[in-house]
Amino acid sequence: LTLAMPEEAEETPGEGLSGSVAGRAVVVGGYDFVLSHLGGCRAADAPAHRKAAGAMLVSVAIDERYAGSILLTDRLRDGTKALLASLRTQGITRLVLATGDREAVAQGIASGLGLDRVVADLTPSRKIDIVKQERSHGPVMMVGDGVNDAPALAAADVGIAMGTGTDVAMESAGVTLLKGDLTGIVRARRLSQAVMRNIRQNLFFAFIYNALGVPVAAGVLFPFCGILLSPIIAAAAMALSSVSVIGNAIRLRTV
Repeated sequence: LTLAMPEEAEETPGEGLSGSVAGRAVVVGGYDFVLSHLGGCRAADAPAHRKAAGAMLVSVAIDERYAGSILLTDRLRDGTKALLASLRTQGITRLVLATGDREAVAQGIASGLGLDRVVADLTPSRKIDIVKQERSHGPVMMVGDGVNDAPALAAADVGIAMGTGTDVAMESAGVTLLKGDLTGIVRARRLSQAVMRNIRQNLFFAFIYNALGVPVAAGVLFPFCGILLSPIIAAAAMALSSVSVIGNAIRLRTV
């Protein structure tokens, strides 16, 4: 196909696009959204396959006349089931699919995945509501890659975007998986746990030398043992404190 560049375009988040292409008014999106832009839609204009199981319908209107529709089907990314199983073993107790697709499409995708909740036909604002609802079960991690996911990614406790997705999603999320590999979710969570554990260990190394050295330097042991802390030993202890913290932090390379 020889494609013409649109002269203007306007997006209605979660519903579709409208604009002008080669001087003709074009509307693309959900069926109801497209119908709302038609001057007078006849019943015959409705596609017979509107409710095709497991498929998403994208309708098209040109110059206020229904022009046709496109059926899109999704397939699971490789390793999705293994990923969800890994998340379960890491302690993720609740998995939810929140999508703007129709109910039949969402249920078709979710079939056999063992999800705790499937919510379909969501607008971007409704996805935020889902994030708020799920907080009753604990902190929420949201994974998404599209423009419609951006508000929910920002609202979640942890937002994870795909590097292969939209720029606005990556800007809204706190974590970006550069290659768009879903197994990166498991690695990112494992790394974050290791980092927090490392921070606690480093705090111990940072304070233990001071906790032991300051009382000795203050002369607590002098009346009993005649021991004072040599400045040389104090300097060595401070150096060991820094070396311990840095050496421990470097261990994160092995995670």
